[in-house]
Amino acid sequence: MNDSQYNQLIEDTLAAIEDAVEDLIQETDMDLDYESAGGILTISLGAGGKLILNRQAPVQQLWLAAKSGGYHLDWVETEAGGQWQTDRDGESLNTLFNRVFKEQTGIDPNIQLSITAQ
Repeated sequence: MNDSQYNQLIEDTLAAIEDAVEDLIQETDMDLDYESAGGILTISLGAGGKLILNRQAPVQQLWLAAKSGGYHLDWVETEAGGQWQTDRDGESLNTLFNRVFKEQTGIDPNIQLSITAQ
């Protein structure tokens, strides 16, 4: 993947997460907020702390910081098109995001992101 493709994929991913968080804000009474700047998306979970997602262009990864630790995700091409997966155990971004969100808030957001590489 070239740099342009990677940057577009990151932008699409962060936008999809923002949209999903915005939907959660509209559908629930959770104390959620988010801020996006310079390839960093910070999601404030009220008393649950924060989730921070950011681009790591030199290694073409997406990083997610949560209370349980830091996660490095690579884009992996699959038969279905591709997905972000952790570089340690292959956990998908959807599964990881839902898991750490629930760990920090007690609520399962059941977010299903649909992201495609261009």
